[in-house]
Amino acid sequence: MQPVVEKLSGLERRVDLTVSVADIEKEVQAQLKRVARTAKIQGFRPGKAPLSVIERSHGPGVRYEVINSEIGKSLDKVIGEAKLRVAGTPNLEPKTEGVGEDVLAFSATFEVYPEVELPDLATLQITRSEVEVGDAEVQKTIDILRKQRTAFKPADGRAAQDGDRVTLDFAGTIDDVAFEGGTATQFPFVLGEGRMLPEFEQAVTGMQAGEEKTFPLTFPADYGSEAVAGKTAEFKITVTEVAEPELPEVDAEFAKSLGQAEGDVQALLADVRGNIEREAKARAKNLTKASVMDALAAACQFDLPKALVEREIESRTAAAREELKNRGLPNADSIPIPADTFKAEAERRVRLGLLVSELIQSADLQAKPEQVRARIEEFAQSYEQPAQVVTYYLSDRQRRAEIESLVLEDNVVEHVLAAAQVSAEAVEFDTLMGTR
Repeated sequence: MQPVVEKLSGLERRVDLTVSVADIEKEVQAQLKRVARTAKIQGFRPGKAPLSVIERSHGPGVRYEVINSEIGKSLDKVIGEAKLRVAGTPNLEPKTEGVGEDVLAFSATFEVYPEVELPDLATLQITRSEVEVGDAEVQKTIDILRKQRTAFKPADGRAAQDGDRVTLDFAGTIDDVAFEGGTATQFPFVLGEGRMLPEFEQAVTGMQAGEEKTFPLTFPADYGSEAVAGKTAEFKITVTEVAEPELPEVDAEFAKSLGQAEGDVQALLADVRGNIEREAKARAKNLTKASVMDALAAACQFDLPKALVEREIESRTAAAREELKNRGLPNADSIPIPADTFKAEAERRVRLGLLVSELIQSADLQAKPEQVRARIEEFAQSYEQPAQVVTYYLSDRQRRAEIESLVLEDNVVEHVLAAAQVSAEAVEFDTLMGTR
């Protein structure tokens, strides 16, 4: 009799399976005979141990593997005949009640993928982000590049102000006791960059080289060090140098420092424009893609396989712990992270993954080889030797797969944009690039 797949709730299914004890024992004996040919058993030459001895040493393990294999085959057959797509790993539980001695019975519980009904794309409202890159944006980028190459020269006799690099000695105490991290000599920092607490920078502002000052400073309650958080310290500082910033001129030397071998300033400006146009275009494209994905996610509601959501939560939790490690947190592996921290994000990612997969299949949006190559060539333009980058990506299967995934996303976005209600929205360059 063909096993019947029982629908429980939502996407959960259950099926009762049986396997013949005789069939299992037949396969066990066959495998034990194969093991006996090469098994090394103490007191016997290799391959000469009696089958009874092999049974005692290897029987339990072989029998366990055979039972799992036979149950797996039986379950795969049922799933295949029922044309089900299983999400996650089935849970197997043995059954004994009402079961004859000639069979082993199990109950398999599992989830299936949902039937995804795509929304009417014509009803979706999408925002297409657009940005303009002009001379002002190029100049802002040049200014940032100049600032990154700032040189500092001593400003003797001048009071420290924002932008100056101040070098000082400081010693901090709490209740007249020094604390860890509260003392340093010849410590440099730039005023206005936010490296030090605002009260500390305020105290240093206006001082000249050779001056001393003592002042109180209350650490924020959420300060990174619990030993001083919320406490008031007294700092004694001695300024040893005040240096003012000196930006490089936009000349041949500046161009060479940025990789323009001939020192051609106009060629440098053209390169900068090209680079920021590509970057701004990519970021605007990402905003548009986010609008598409938000609209798709909001337009569909269907049951999600718990196994896929839990797997996504585990992935996000692992990524969070890795980030905490990179930040130097010593207990990143054991710090409690509530399971529901990433639940909403995980559900959204799983829902979008199922939606996008269905859309790719229904609209035939698979990545074409020419699309993949074009995307790689576009990506390679930001490197000094684009041809080598193209060859590297085309010859590396994993790297090529990464680009194919991006092309798939592009195809989905363009397909939705072609059918949806799209409104253009201009995004300011500084906002898009995160410079303000």
